[in-house]
Amino acid sequence: MIGVITEINGYEHSNVHFKWSPDNEPVAYIESGDYLKLSIPDASMGQIHRDSKLDNLIKLDFEKADGAVGPIYINRAEPGDTLMIYMDSIKVSDWGWSGIFKDFGLLDGFDDRLIIWKLSNDLAYSDDPEFLREIRITINPFLGVVGTAPSEGEYTMIPPQFFGGNIDNRLFSKGSTLYLPVNVKGGLLSFGDPHAIQGDGEVSGTAIETSCECSVRITLLKRNISSPMIIGKLVESGNYVNTMGISDDLHKASQIAVRNMIDLLGSVGYTNDEAYVLCSVLGKLKISEIVDMPNYVVTFSLCTDVFPEKVRKRLLLNSK
Repeated sequence: MIGVITEINGYEHSNVHFKWSPDNEPVAYIESGDYLKLSIPDASMGQIHRDSKLDNLIKLDFEKADGAVGPIYINRAEPGDTLMIYMDSIKVSDWGWSGIFKDFGLLDGFDDRLIIWKLSNDLAYSDDPEFLREIRITINPFLGVVGTAPSEGEYTMIPPQFFGGNIDNRLFSKGSTLYLPVNVKGGLLSFGDPHAIQGDGEVSGTAIETSCECSVRITLLKRNISSPMIIGKLVESGNYVNTMGISDDLHKASQIAVRNMIDLLGSVGYTNDEAYVLCSVLGKLKISEIVDMPNYVVTFSLCTDVFPEKVRKRLLLNSK
């Protein structure tokens, strides 16, 4: 038997919060097994729209970004329990945006830039025909922000925490299950930050940010976890080009790996901005080796299937 469906509109200000706190007032009460049908604004909370210009990005108020829809009180949830959150469906808008911020992201040396994307037939492509032209990216929608309330204290929205929050994990997509610890009575569960697609690392500071309608099922488990976990399918297909960064510092190794990919993309005609954005929305940053101290190896992978054939061959070093 299907649980009760509760609808929550995230475009109503009273249904959104901008801090993680046990003192946030619930916007809904549900039972274990119930479904939530959520309308969730983009990470900018409407500060960026499809006709926005660079000035809108520069004036973005980060204190009003990454708002979360909720919190939702789950009856009989107690500290030490776990919430099992199943992503039943997620449908994004027909447009999205990405940004490069001069003072935010993995790399230095970039100026502010706003990119508007068209989203159609499960594909994303730049609204500017001169930016990443001929690039078509298959989207994989997910929620970047999902969290429960901390047992005490107050936290801002952007840094992820032990209770979830802005985890930006692309694995929480349709058909996946996220597990979060319950720290206060009722759990106080919230959702936000829809993405059409994001690379592992979100290196420029943004994915393809968008709004969404989604449905999730909430189940209460009488068992304990200390931090978030996800169960779902990880299917990687296609051909990849991979660059590496090697350093005695993981952050620096990550920077080197991404810089090397940007340089490689530059060698086949892409600007630094194009390469950086593509790395952020599509690339996969991962630790390849961490035990051979003092140096670590970080690999950055990029699927070459999104490029025209002549570019693919050059990226794979098969032609000049």
